[in-house]
Amino acid sequence: MAAINLRKRLENGKLLCAMGVYNALTAKLAEETGAECLYMTGYGVSACNHAYPDIGLVTMTEMVEVAKRVTDRVSIPLIADADTGYGNSINIIRTVKEYERAGVQAIQIEDQIWPKRCGHMAGKAVIPADEMRAKIHAAVDARQSEDTLIIARTDLLALEGFDAAVEMGNRFAEWGADIVFVEAPVDADQVKKIPGRVNAKTLINIAPKTPNFSADEIEEMGYSVAIYPGVTLIATYVACVEALQQFKKTGRQENLSYWAENFDAMNDLLGLSKFRELEAKYKG
Repeated sequence: MAAINLRKRLENGKLLCAMGVYNALTAKLAEETGAECLYMTGYGVSACNHAYPDIGLVTMTEMVEVAKRVTDRVSIPLIADADTGYGNSINIIRTVKEYERAGVQAIQIEDQIWPKRCGHMAGKAVIPADEMRAKIHAAVDARQSEDTLIIARTDLLALEGFDAAVEMGNRFAEWGADIVFVEAPVDADQVKKIPGRVNAKTLINIAPKTPNFSADEIEEMGYSVAIYPGVTLIATYVACVEALQQFKKTGRQENLSYWAENFDAMNDLLGLSKFRELEAKYKG
């Protein structure tokens, strides 16, 4: 269980930066290096746990299982991608309850059709506004704790433009969303305008189509939350490709020294000493 209440934390007005993770190890690493909050990325879970693209091939139960593994091993809050809620409004009810039981403090749903695709891919389509209104209402009604936050994301910008997306974001807030997420603004002007145009707490996703601003700049713009879904994902991808290509070229694991140098530190991160204590306690 996270030691920090996310809803109360957001009341102080300071930007919350959520580091993207896709399994328990990346979550532990993020916590160890000082992250205040985590974001379980659907793209990352799909890519790293299944080797699938983010096009709606991962199920709700698979996402919940990852969330459980993360919250079991960290003590900082988890925001979790729940895609479209995995169906209609009735499915949303179960999704919210399952995510809450997994220890998720903020649940993100979006207005894409199912199967969805990554918000920074081409070819997206959205459901009718009335259908999304019903989903948000269902999500709000389904949560067991008033502290659970509902994040509503619109992908309308890529289809109908910036003004339409902002208008939809304001409708999401009217329908009960705690945080509004206008996905994939494509230039600095759009990024800067969103917090002033949306009458709710806003979230920005630092991902391929969106300009890369510093946390200080994002806070100054007025955003409440910034998510970094690719921060561990792309680091893993690039490092693995480089190491494997180097081995193919030389026939030698060039980074073996990293393994030796970091072996004890990694075991400490994984909690080996605590398990050793338990072994001694229950020995015989």
